[in-house]
Amino acid sequence: MAAIVIDGKAIAAKQSEETRDRASRLKERGINPCLAVVLVGENPASLSYVKGKQKALAAAGMEGRDIRLPEATSEAELLALVASLNADEKVHGILVQHPFPAHIREESVFSAVDPCKDVDCFHPLSLGKLLQGQPGFLPCTPQGIVILLNELKIPIAGSHTVIVGRSNIVGKPLAMLLSRKEQNATVTICHTGTKDLPSHTRQADILVAAAGKAGLIKGDMIKKGAAVIDVGVNRAPDPCAKKGYRLHGDVVFEEALETAGWITPNPGGVGPMTIAMLMRNVLEAAELKWAK
Repeated sequence: MAAIVIDGKAIAAKQSEETRDRASRLKERGINPCLAVVLVGENPASLSYVKGKQKALAAAGMEGRDIRLPEATSEAELLALVASLNADEKVHGILVQHPFPAHIREESVFSAVDPCKDVDCFHPLSLGKLLQGQPGFLPCTPQGIVILLNELKIPIAGSHTVIVGRSNIVGKPLAMLLSRKEQNATVTICHTGTKDLPSHTRQADILVAAAGKAGLIKGDMIKKGAAVIDVGVNRAPDPCAKKGYRLHGDVVFEEALETAGWITPNPGGVGPMTIAMLMRNVLEAAELKWAK
C-alpha cells in the first residue's frame, strides 16, 4: 500500500484560520499585529520567500512592512535599521531574511534583534530558552513539523526519530522539541559525518530529512510504515518549467511512497506549516505586548 501523502496546505490553513481569528480580536482592541521583513540584496529564493510571507500576513489580517536594502548595505547600516525596528512600538516581529551577503555576519544580525520580537527564534536567548524548556517563541519549521505529526495522530511518544541535518534552523531545535517531555521521542541526529547513514535511517519510526541535498534519502533507506518528513528545498534548473527550475526535496518521493506510511510532498508539505507558524509567532508577540 502506498504511503499517505500529508496535506501540509490543509493543516496550515486550519492553523492560519485560528491565527486570523485571534488577530481580529486584537485589532478590536486597537492593536494591529505587525511583522517587519528586511531583505538585503536580490537573492531569487529570498525574494520568493519574502513574497510568500507578505501574502500570508495579508491573509491573516496582519500588517507587513517590506523593507528592501541594496546588496552593498553595510553590516553597520543593517544593524542600525534593526535597532530602529526594535524601538518601534508598532512593530511586533522582526525577520531579517537570510542568507545575507558575504560581508554581513549572520550571528551579528540575529543577536541584534530584540528577543521579544524574534519571531524566527534565531536569537541566542531564544535558542537557550528552547533548550531549557522555558516559555518563548518556537522555531517555525520545527514547530510546524510537530503540529503536522500531532494533527495526523502519528505517535511521537516512544518513537525513534532520526533527523538528517544539524542546522540551527531545523535539525538541532527540532531535536530539542521532540525530546521534551511533552513529546517524549528518542532522537538521533545524523549529518555529513555520519557513517553508514542508511543503517540509522532504517531504524526511524519518524524520519526527518533536512540536509539540503536533493535525493539523499532513497526508498531502501526507509523503515516500512515510517513517517517521512521532507524539509529539503533544492532548486534544479528545468527549462520546461514556468519559472525555469523545479523544487526537489531531500527524499526520492516516488521511491519513498512504496515504503513509508506517511510522507510530506515537496512543495506543499512542510513549507506551508513554516509560514503558518511564523504568523502565529507574530500574533503571540503582539498578544504579549498587549498583555503588558
